[in-house]
Amino acid sequence: MLHIRLFSTCLRYSRRVLLGTTRGPKQLKLLQHNITMSVNKLKRKRESPTSKDVKQPIPTAVKEKKKQREPGWLEKEVAQLRKEAQGCEFNKKRRRYLSDCQKIKQKSDGVLYWMSRDQRVQDNWALIYAQQLALDEKLPLHICFCLVPRYMDAAYRQYAFMLKGLQEVAKECKGLDIQFHLLSGEPGHTLPTFVKKLNFGAVVTDFNPIRISLQWNETVKKDLPSDIPFIQVDAHNVVPCWEASGKLEYGARTIRGKITNLLPEFLTEIPPVDTHPYVASHTAEPVDWEKVLSSLEVDRSVGEVDWAQPGTSGGMAMLESFIDQRLRLFATKRNDPNSDAVSNLSPWIHAGQLSAQRVVRQVKREKGFSESVASFTEELVVRRELADNFCFYNPNYDNISGAYDWAKKTLQEHAKDRREYVYTKEQLENAKTYDQLWNAAQRQLVQEGKMHGFLRMYWAKKILEWTASPEEALSIALYLNDHYSLDGCDPNGFVGCMWSICGIHDQGWAERPIFGKIRYMNYAGCKRKFDVAQFERKYAATETSKKHKK
Repeated sequence: MLHIRLFSTCLRYSRRVLLGTTRGPKQLKLLQHNITMSVNKLKRKRESPTSKDVKQPIPTAVKEKKKQREPGWLEKEVAQLRKEAQGCEFNKKRRRYLSDCQKIKQKSDGVLYWMSRDQRVQDNWALIYAQQLALDEKLPLHICFCLVPRYMDAAYRQYAFMLKGLQEVAKECKGLDIQFHLLSGEPGHTLPTFVKKLNFGAVVTDFNPIRISLQWNETVKKDLPSDIPFIQVDAHNVVPCWEASGKLEYGARTIRGKITNLLPEFLTEIPPVDTHPYVASHTAEPVDWEKVLSSLEVDRSVGEVDWAQPGTSGGMAMLESFIDQRLRLFATKRNDPNSDAVSNLSPWIHAGQLSAQRVVRQVKREKGFSESVASFTEELVVRRELADNFCFYNPNYDNISGAYDWAKKTLQEHAKDRREYVYTKEQLENAKTYDQLWNAAQRQLVQEGKMHGFLRMYWAKKILEWTASPEEALSIALYLNDHYSLDGCDPNGFVGCMWSICGIHDQGWAERPIFGKIRYMNYAGCKRKFDVAQFERKYAATETSKKHKK
């Protein structure tokens, strides 16, 4: 570009000479001076480009920090941080008693942590608390997980990811002298009997606001002996759900301040789970993990994906790559499906293989990317915990009855509006619509077990436009998300679909057919946001994608 600008400058002054507007040696000397000054000005501009010309430079301190990092640096750094936090006091606001009994049964043979939502050893406040109870009473520590034959619409993909993560948990427990038991069957049927058989003195579990988990808790509570305390610890949220708010919040603006004010108290460093000093008299039976995987009675046509390595180790590797490579782009590029700017951490956080508190603490340690850190913290803490709030305080979190009154009214008024296109569940599942962007997003979900966050909104809203009723639209959207996405069957998924189709955590917009006052999104709007054609080419239909189920 510089030589073109130089040519233009010289041409401009040469024309003056040719046209006779510049005469005499003094004027020619002045002309030469002007050309020289113009050239120097262009050179300076070239050497000092504006922010529009190049990417903003990474601060020197950040560059030096990056130079010192080697692959695996995050695991070492976190291990040291845990070591320094050893002896950190457990905040009792993280727990709540589900039973009337609050004292550990005397003459018992151990403390049990019933692992459910938070499937990891370290950075797990529920396990930390269970170990503290066991240490205080000089008792062995046990962990159990109840493997159910079906879990909502989850397929082999999600089960394999979960079980391979649990295999890592079992291995780590063995090294810490903690017994890990894999139980088969519904918790209400298997857990009370197991507790009685092994004479446990207390049961600790983690927190999940999903309906089926709340029902499990009630059944277990009912059938546990009355002299055994049943304690729940929110190990999933940074601020415990019941501490963040005691009611259903209207939206992010109403819960943001509450969570932010509590972060100094709860966003602390996390102590380690240590080798347990009290040996169990009853050891866990070894688990044949391959046999367990092969015995699953779920949809095996939805296979595993290559990009996501199960387990905490895989989650930490993904977090490390996010901090090193993508965090700096998050603030400006996260809504572009063609840019590699998002964290990709949702499968591990959903499965409890990675602690959200650990993630946000590590991201906040990064200097030089303040805007990205703030945007990421908003999504990981405020928006994610808002989803837990919605599911915990609204029993109709997955159906139209859970929508606001204005949304139910407007959807009902437009339920009979003419649809230009109407597709079946099977057509949508197989990406057989006229909209190539929607088809591409669906193929990404089927093939990779994930969908870019911006496209999830567009994807769900088009389902509302293309189905016979809002009820059918919500049912299909939830099924497709839960069946194919690695982070399906999660409060974030329920709230995402409810936001798109039912206006949850949103407001009324200009009224239009089918949508009523629900926020509208269309193809033209996506084209203004990012290169739609590029995304469509990436996930174009192929012979492999036509056989979308592996």
